[in-house]
Amino acid sequence: MKIIIGIVFFLVIAYHLVNFIQLLMKMNEKIIFPANDTEAAAIRKHPERALDPPTYKAQKVGIIIYVFMLLFLLGVFFVGASVHQFDNWAIFLFMLLPFSYSHDMLNMFGVLEGGLLVGSRFIPWNKVTSVQFKRIDINHKYYGFSKEVNDSGYELIIKQRFFSRNCIVTSIEMKETLTEIFRERVDLQEEELVEEKGR
Repeated sequence: MKIIIGIVFFLVIAYHLVNFIQLLMKMNEKIIFPANDTEAAAIRKHPERALDPPTYKAQKVGIIIYVFMLLFLLGVFFVGASVHQFDNWAIFLFMLLPFSYSHDMLNMFGVLEGGLLVGSRFIPWNKVTSVQFKRIDINHKYYGFSKEVNDSGYELIIKQRFFSRNCIVTSIEMKETLTEIFRERVDLQEEELVEEKGR
């Protein structure tokens, strides 16, 4: 059982490490959208905060925290693996909990030629399975965080095979612009690019 937990722990860390390195490399590429501050102001990763530019300088706090988290978990893994009397391997599974929120570590959104930068993740176009816009009304979970998103904003949900990523679009014009971008770059059927009312 110890070996299985150790392998699972190591594979999860390796997966996040590879994704993070890929994200850092993609941050060097040219951002197609948002192209200016006005467009960037109409998209948010968090309802109450404007986006930071997808540059190392603007994202350095999130990058440092993410790197520290990865190094800490790798260190704990190697220390636990080298101590022969360490019997409580199940505690490693609880140490993976911070990774369930790590996708929001970086406050950025960007459209690249090869895919999307959404928070702490890079999503290639061929991995997008569907796109959904949910109107932010009084029953939506983001309602009340910001006046700019109440009743006029949308939650953009980008679905992949196993995961989904989301961000907030604050205007109908930006929603239409993003809809066109997705239609041009992603092979989606009409029913896969839908608008739903918030629940």
